[in-house]
Amino acid sequence: MRAGVETVGGRTVVLARSVSDHHAGALTRADGVTIAQAARRALEERLPLVVVLSSSGAEVTEGIDSLDGWGQAARAMAACSGVVPVLAAVTGAALSGPALLLGLADLTVMTPDAFAFVSGPDAVAGFTGQRVSPPDLGGASVHATRSGLCALLAEDADAAEELVGAVLAYLPDHADAAPARVATDDPVERATPELGALIPDAASASYDVRDVARAFVDDGDLLELRAAWAPHLVTALAALGGTPIGLVANQPRSLAGTLDIQASQKAARFVHFCDSFNLPLLTLVDTPGFLPGKDIEWRGMIRHGAELAFAFAEASVPRVCLVLRKAFGGAYIVMDSKGMGNDVCLAWPSAEIAVMGAGGAAQILARGASAEDRGRLEERYRAEMLTPWVAAERGYVDEVIDPADTRRALHRALATVVTRREVLPDRKHATGPM
Repeated sequence: MRAGVETVGGRTVVLARSVSDHHAGALTRADGVTIAQAARRALEERLPLVVVLSSSGAEVTEGIDSLDGWGQAARAMAACSGVVPVLAAVTGAALSGPALLLGLADLTVMTPDAFAFVSGPDAVAGFTGQRVSPPDLGGASVHATRSGLCALLAEDADAAEELVGAVLAYLPDHADAAPARVATDDPVERATPELGALIPDAASASYDVRDVARAFVDDGDLLELRAAWAPHLVTALAALGGTPIGLVANQPRSLAGTLDIQASQKAARFVHFCDSFNLPLLTLVDTPGFLPGKDIEWRGMIRHGAELAFAFAEASVPRVCLVLRKAFGGAYIVMDSKGMGNDVCLAWPSAEIAVMGAGGAAQILARGASAEDRGRLEERYRAEMLTPWVAAERGYVDEVIDPADTRRALHRALATVVTRREVLPDRKHATGPM
């Protein structure tokens, strides 16, 4: 490993890079110490830490010394968490213990030929009897779609560093600073009339929520993170009126925008990340609820769904919520509702905010009634309960806005709260769900 202060994407960072081909870049004790020193320097100088890793694992010939080295690296990287941004790029193998360093990074970029795993193909075959290739076990596409480790895919090593620079453009050097403004000529008063026709008339029809976001963010620029993992929820970096923001949005094109374990984990981690580095949060809501199923409940839907609630409840950055269409039940609450403490909640006239949809409500309220009576109740419920005006009257929505006014309304809402500061509780750390 080689480490020092360098420039990535025009930003000054502390960069630790794998440089040795000896034993396929096996991590020696000295390599681990180098990463640890780089992390400590990043903390001391309050600079982002970037680790470019290609390692076949701990150096076997050094025995426990090499293990101690990457243990030191892990501890030092953990100390950086929430203080300075920690970004990793994998340009080859990242195996065994050193692969865990990637999990300590805020975001990881991988190239197509990169792969990472803790237990390799031989160990898997010995334990399970199944033969699997390194790419199938832990290739970049696997981590982009299945594990969520890979936030961005890059064409090659140079492109990986460019993507690291693209992420850094939205972030401050450290948690005590505000992100630098993003240059733009896009007027904040620009109307967005195209949004009026974006929501389909049919309640069950889908649309791409990224089209909504691109219509109102500066210059239509959206840097989506972990796009292929839990695609029914979108997390992205963008700017609004020059202010960098973090975007969390339900995606109706996938699983109707429902929340499940992976979507909850994806959003919760992103919310914590944005909160750590002073990025205001904008949430776009269109979800019919949590995904039902025996298996998902057995795997911990309650615990993981609570991760998202906990992340928003703990967040101290400015938070603006916009309800686009469906906002039902517990999923509505954990998507940064007014009850979770958002600063401003806006809604389009198409918003439906309630415990459940009209069909489900009619089945419960008119159980045993004729189909005709149930249909009448459904229409009445839709007219009287599934409107944003009810929520607005009761203070759960601050303003119902015309979709054509979305950009200016969101900018106005953000401008009113962007300087807000919150006194945090005096405690060692919270013990939230994981």
